[in-house]
Amino acid sequence: MTDMIKVKGLQKSFPHQGNTQLIIDIEEWSAQSGDAIALLGPSGSGKSTFLHLLGGVLPMDKGVLEVGGQKVSGMKESERDAYRALMVGYVFQDFYLVPSLTVRENVELVLPRSMGKAERMALLEGWFERVGLKERMNQLPSKLSRGQQQRAAIIRAMINRPPLVLADEPTGSLDWETAADIMGLLLEVCEESRSTLVTVTHDRHLAELFKTKLDFATVNRCLGTSPSRGEEVPSEADRRAFAEVGGERA
Repeated sequence: MTDMIKVKGLQKSFPHQGNTQLIIDIEEWSAQSGDAIALLGPSGSGKSTFLHLLGGVLPMDKGVLEVGGQKVSGMKESERDAYRALMVGYVFQDFYLVPSLTVRENVELVLPRSMGKAERMALLEGWFERVGLKERMNQLPSKLSRGQQQRAAIIRAMINRPPLVLADEPTGSLDWETAADIMGLLLEVCEESRSTLVTVTHDRHLAELFKTKLDFATVNRCLGTSPSRGEEVPSEADRRAFAEVGGERA
């Protein structure tokens, strides 16, 4: 197997109480194509920030990051946007489905404009059947349960078969039984698509479903020196970029 992710000398800092606080400091780390990794660690340890760096949402301060042979470090914002559209699928704790659109229409937003109508519908029907939502695909998100909405969000993330899938607490707002079903589904579709999956989770029981469990403290040299606080968040500009993950593709 080949390396999907290569990290070397990666650093990221944020302003904190008038100073600059280093949040991510990783000497070296890699993940192979097709790996399924549960990223574990306490709140404030930089796990979500690390996902933002892998996805090209945030620029790094220094170091080298390669994903699928592409050197993400040094990319301009527009280049990171293009990289994210082609290479990365996202699954969030909050589903970010447009409430005025049906779940089918929400998924269609990420399909290429050049795709023909018949091909588009066949692809959509196949995916909605795969996750058990074919009879609900023309309903608004509000008519679906939270578990069903997350299934639709998984389709949106996976339908273009991205090489890298990033999931940030994808089951955090679900009950245990639904959470286990959703995590199992995510693992299955990533394996079928041969996508590398990196999932942030606080649930060590769900983490047992993954072949690889990574305690972030073993790679992030900042841990143990950072002040106690919640997860770092992107700037407003980066929030907008992150929200555009679900936007229409060229």
